[in-house]
Amino acid sequence: MSRLLPSATPEGYEPCPMPDGEFGQSLGPLYWRRDRGGFAFRVEARHRNYNGNIHGGMLMTLADKVLGLTVVQALDGQPAATVSLNCDMISSAHPGDLIEGVAQVNRVTSSIVFVQGTLRCGERLILSASGLWKRIRAR
Repeated sequence: MSRLLPSATPEGYEPCPMPDGEFGQSLGPLYWRRDRGGFAFRVEARHRNYNGNIHGGMLMTLADKVLGLTVVQALDGQPAATVSLNCDMISSAHPGDLIEGVAQVNRVTSSIVFVQGTLRCGERLILSASGLWKRIRAR
């Protein structure tokens, strides 16, 4: 089972140092594995829907963070913005569960980055996602 105490940093992860804006920070800590890639997020009670599961909007937000930060890594820190995000919600998670996310950039053009990824709770697939990110160039 992937349940952890709310204050514990997941084993093999460290707090994600990549800037994610005030909205991202308000959702709770995001962790990452610098050496192998991937991100982790612990579900808290405030992320629940009426049924006690993680809210679908929170899952989509987490997918946006995981895929987006993977794009920024692939662009060596160059900013990018979500153009399109397609999510398929397969399962759910509960407070205390650790959700791990990985993404892979499939193609980079001069203006658009194509990426796909998954969110898992242990071996259980929670969400699969794909999207397009616009490269933002300095003016």
